[in-house]
Amino acid sequence: MRKNNVILIGMPGSGKTTIGTEISEKIGYGYVDSDSVIVAREGKRLNEIIEEVGTEKFLDVEAKVNSELCADRCVIATGGSVIYRDYAMEKLKTMGTIVYLQLSYESIASRLGDLKKRGVALKDGFTLKDLYEERIPLYEQYADLTVNLDGLTIEQSVHKVVKALGK
Repeated sequence: MRKNNVILIGMPGSGKTTIGTEISEKIGYGYVDSDSVIVAREGKRLNEIIEEVGTEKFLDVEAKVNSELCADRCVIATGGSVIYRDYAMEKLKTMGTIVYLQLSYESIASRLGDLKKRGVALKDGFTLKDLYEERIPLYEQYADLTVNLDGLTIEQSVHKVVKALGK
């Protein structure tokens, strides 16, 4: 498999889906949303899967789907929790450039609504702040490129990511 995909990682609300589709159009790549693949395979929304099997088992399902993805010249928007399973991230690293869409906690908090309805894998008792602080080091660890999008419009964000990719 050639390493010619762009894999987007980041917090829920960071724009992986929204700007991922725009980036794919701009650079002439296909688009894959791994959360949509999970929903299609499982026949349930993310929040329903989490409610039924729990967070840890959901993370296993998410990792399995991401580790089985086959794509060529695609922008892949991952779920925000994909970074919890090393084997999924190692597979994604072999497939392309991992781009961390970085936003401040304040930006993420202002964008998100109900985390449970959104299908966010959240440990019992965790707040959004706890989740943010736990995930940031993991996003940074796996990223080939980090692109800060604070204060940018969708169009500006797309431009900044495409420029960082050298496309």
